[in-house]
Amino acid sequence: MRSWLAGILAAILSTGAVEASDRRITILHTNDMHGRHAPFDVAPGDATSQTGDPGRSPSEFSRAGRIGGFATIAGVVKRTRAELGADNVLLLDAGDTFSDDLVGNATRGEAMIRLMNGLGYQFMALGNHDFDYGLERTRELQGIASFPMRGANTLENGRPVFGQPWQIFTVNGVRVAVLALSYHNTGETGSKRNTEKLTFTSGIETTRRLLPSLRRQADVIVLLSHQGTAVDRKLAREVQGVDLIVGGHSHDRIAPPEKIGGTWIVQALSDGAMLGRLTLTVGSDRRVKAVDGEVLELWNDRFQPDSETLAAVAATDAPHRARMDEVIATAYDRIGRQYKSESPFDSLVGDIMREATGADVAFMPGVGYGVAIEPGPITRDRLYTLLPHPTKLVTLGMSGEQILSVLEQSATNLNPGDDMDRVGGLVQTSGIAWTADLTRPLGARVSGVTLNAVPLDPTRRYKIVTNVGMLEGLHRYAAFARGSDVVTDKRSVTDLVEAALKARGTIVAPESGFIRVVPVAKQ
Repeated sequence: MRSWLAGILAAILSTGAVEASDRRITILHTNDMHGRHAPFDVAPGDATSQTGDPGRSPSEFSRAGRIGGFATIAGVVKRTRAELGADNVLLLDAGDTFSDDLVGNATRGEAMIRLMNGLGYQFMALGNHDFDYGLERTRELQGIASFPMRGANTLENGRPVFGQPWQIFTVNGVRVAVLALSYHNTGETGSKRNTEKLTFTSGIETTRRLLPSLRRQADVIVLLSHQGTAVDRKLAREVQGVDLIVGGHSHDRIAPPEKIGGTWIVQALSDGAMLGRLTLTVGSDRRVKAVDGEVLELWNDRFQPDSETLAAVAATDAPHRARMDEVIATAYDRIGRQYKSESPFDSLVGDIMREATGADVAFMPGVGYGVAIEPGPITRDRLYTLLPHPTKLVTLGMSGEQILSVLEQSATNLNPGDDMDRVGGLVQTSGIAWTADLTRPLGARVSGVTLNAVPLDPTRRYKIVTNVGMLEGLHRYAAFARGSDVVTDKRSVTDLVEAALKARGTIVAPESGFIRVVPVAKQ
């Protein structure tokens, strides 16, 4: 493994003309860790929720092995600071950080915040899942955090939540402004009760408004963005004067940095499996001359973990260890999650929900987080990366016309025409087959809907099973609220699935090919 100093030398040589007065800034960045603080096993393909997904730009791991873990991140961060000087390095996170995990839920987000404090994170953007425990719990976590968690376009009583949404850092003599942006559709991605006191606005318009003041205060402007790559690119095209966007939300691996106009864009996949590392070369005029960067795959056989952080992780997990390690079942083959295409794990969940309730059709939201279940023992910890929250099971009656409207809304969500209107992934179904052609006009994209090879009857009523979030209109699915004979089960979807896996013992990936998506282009 080459040293970071050797990497800097290569960056210097690649920039062409180098002057003695040039200054270099190092930025280390993570995003979408989703509470993942331990290493996990991966292989090429759909190892995490959006790798290998044919519904988006391809991204997969280069080989099989154990990857990630907070102690591995800490090892790279501490070595980089030791080599370059801590005052020359910024450590940032672009959100969706502390929930969606068994220990995350057990500690209501505190586990990751404590680990981040120990490593000295300096700034974090609030992602949509950073409100999974409600606004007041996020406020409590901000009180625990030794770094700001902010969103300039997340407003409480008309002001950015938790205070000033930017900070000016002096790094190697250069003033660097870091401005945090949240996902503007956060209110439509979780329980509305969690964010009912908040307003989410356009990060693009917020940046446009704040940029002149930030430019007067700083030499370099960095946006720490949980908007997703499509919106980050839109911002770069429409707003001049931003030097760098450190992104999150869409779980993309962007390396080397992508440049649009005068703005560079980066992102470091998800789940703590990778760490972004950047060198900004700033000239004597205090303007960015070049950005060189990479996204490190944190293979545990290549990167040494930090021993102090290993001990902290062990102490964090100790009260939950027995529950985490209990084996629920055995997987015969890989069962992964996809976001914008048919998802094997969610098909399995839907099959279990229908079997338990006698429903004709099961619906699950398109969810963009989680780590694939690999062949072998399925521990409760691994199951909870895919179903972390105790969302209640719901049955109801819906007409065929209402079912069709749900499918059409999903097709609209995937390709709404304006990137600002994207929300959620492909709705996941069990019991029906259907095609979504995203090249067709809005409202006329779904065809070939069948139940057991029988065409969907728009006038017939069907028994549906889903969860409370969908009933409340998650991802703009308004049709569920118009259903009849609604019954909320005492069981959560997670509890139901865990019991079913235990009863089955050996789990195989479900049959696929029931959902066909015709894309417009690679995204």
